[in-house]
Amino acid sequence: MSADPITPLQRLLPPDDALRTELHNEVHARPPARIRTPALVTFVAVLNRDVPRELELAHLRMLPGQQALSASDVQANFLRLHLGGYTLKWERHTEFTRYSVVSPLPESLGLTASNPDLGSAMGIDPAWLAAIPGSTVSAIQLAMLEHPLDDPPAALALGQRWLGGQDALAALLGQARTMVMSDFRLRKDGFERMLVLAPEGITPARVGRVSQRLLELEVYRLMALRGLPVTKSLSPMLLRAESGLAEIIGQLETRADTEQALLDTLIHLAARVERATAEHMYRFSASQAYAELVRQRINDLREQAIPGTQTPGDFIQRRLSPAMATVASTAQRLASLSQRIERTSALLRTRVDIATEAQNQELLARLTRGQQLQLNLQTTVEGLSIAAISYYVVSLLLYGAKALKGAGLAIQPEMTAGALIPLVLWGVWRATRRVHDRLHREQGL
Repeated sequence: MSADPITPLQRLLPPDDALRTELHNEVHARPPARIRTPALVTFVAVLNRDVPRELELAHLRMLPGQQALSASDVQANFLRLHLGGYTLKWERHTEFTRYSVVSPLPESLGLTASNPDLGSAMGIDPAWLAAIPGSTVSAIQLAMLEHPLDDPPAALALGQRWLGGQDALAALLGQARTMVMSDFRLRKDGFERMLVLAPEGITPARVGRVSQRLLELEVYRLMALRGLPVTKSLSPMLLRAESGLAEIIGQLETRADTEQALLDTLIHLAARVERATAEHMYRFSASQAYAELVRQRINDLREQAIPGTQTPGDFIQRRLSPAMATVASTAQRLASLSQRIERTSALLRTRVDIATEAQNQELLARLTRGQQLQLNLQTTVEGLSIAAISYYVVSLLLYGAKALKGAGLAIQPEMTAGALIPLVLWGVWRATRRVHDRLHREQGL
């Protein structure tokens, strides 16, 4: 008998892990746009630390025809909207949110223009752009045009004139299929400009990938540099902390201060360093991670130098590397200071333990001497007690002898009592020893 055929909806696998679909679809997250030249990409990245997703959704709903957007539309951290003659891509990252607007670039704003005004070609309401929630960290106007690249120096000259006559950085990308150039300067409108030239017939997918890499390169560069102001602000504190630690170690070596005073100073110093570590170590780690992304994007561009011109990747690396070295050095300095404080604390604890042990030994010696004195006193008291008890027993025996004499018995009471004194003393002492022995057995001694 043959098995039943498997229907298309029949499950052939164990139940999915809760994260399987999310992790699998991550490979498809944030796909590059397909851009047809000539085009203008208006890119704005804002910090979203204090900006909830709901506020960004409300701002997206202000776009024409987007009032029906729901919270589920922005849960995937990526959204592409088609708005008539242009498209808008929204991407939310851990620390920032990116808005990319792709619109056609009029021929009048092409390579024949010099430092053209691109505001009219953005395709989106400037008021909406200015009201994006958050604070701007990067803003770029990226123009993408078709132009032959058979003569790179001539194309570079046209691009420099389009950028406003400033000296521009430029490079051929890939197998000389595109050229990128920029002066990396902020203009009065807050944007920096990039220009990409591509030969006729380049595919929209490749243009989209180039634009994505260039935009990510710049925003990651700026995010990586956010660790540099932190290092500058921490430098005075680290200098004071290192000097303070050296002073504590010197006092610990020369015994110039009490352990309690040194411990109080060290605890205060450790608290300052640990607070700085807790507040800023994430920023240092994030800067290193962003710097690594910058290096990856530069490698992905596969730049080829144009004679007489520095490539954007080389320009960025030469200026980013010292900053990242400073960030890494400060992070290492902070971690090393924390470790040295921990070692100093261990030394101080050892000194305190030794001093405490000496005090305990002295206290034990005092207790031992006190116990010996107490034992001697107890022995003296016991001796006096034996004498007193014996005195009372002998007195009773004397009275008893006198009573017997009065009854007619021929005895001398005083002689009888005197003869019984040694026996009474021995009996009382023996009774006392039995009491001691019983107490010791009860206490397990």
